[in-house]
Amino acid sequence: MIYDISPTITPALAVFPGDTPPRREVLQDLERGDHLTLSTLHATVHLGAHLDAPSHCTADAPGIDALALETCYGTCQVVAIAKRSGRICPGDLDVPVEAPRVLFRTGSFPDPERWTPDFASLSAELIKSLHAQG
Repeated sequence: MIYDISPTITPALAVFPGDTPPRREVLQDLERGDHLTLSTLHATVHLGAHLDAPSHCTADAPGIDALALETCYGTCQVVAIAKRSGRICPGDLDVPVEAPRVLFRTGSFPDPERWTPDFASLSAELIKSLHAQG
């Protein structure tokens, strides 16, 4: 089974305050009589559901191109957390994490067109605990 957690990308999709919202610029258009439709996308790379590079938060850390692609696919477990804001701690998990990858369903962004500044995030303790489990 494949879990697609991506929100629909439209000009109305909320982005981090000060970041670049998605916008499509049509350069050529079949409907205008051009020989093809050609467009450019202007947007932040921090758009919708994504994987942050280690360099996003830590100086001198590797960029996204240094991560092995295998990091992003394979067996995973989806864990629902009844916490829409604050840090997710090991004690917040109602089930053990038994897969090599985990996705947390928090409900932090119920409306993808409205930025939620108090979203849920992982605590350092949870990251250390999951890392220790492999």
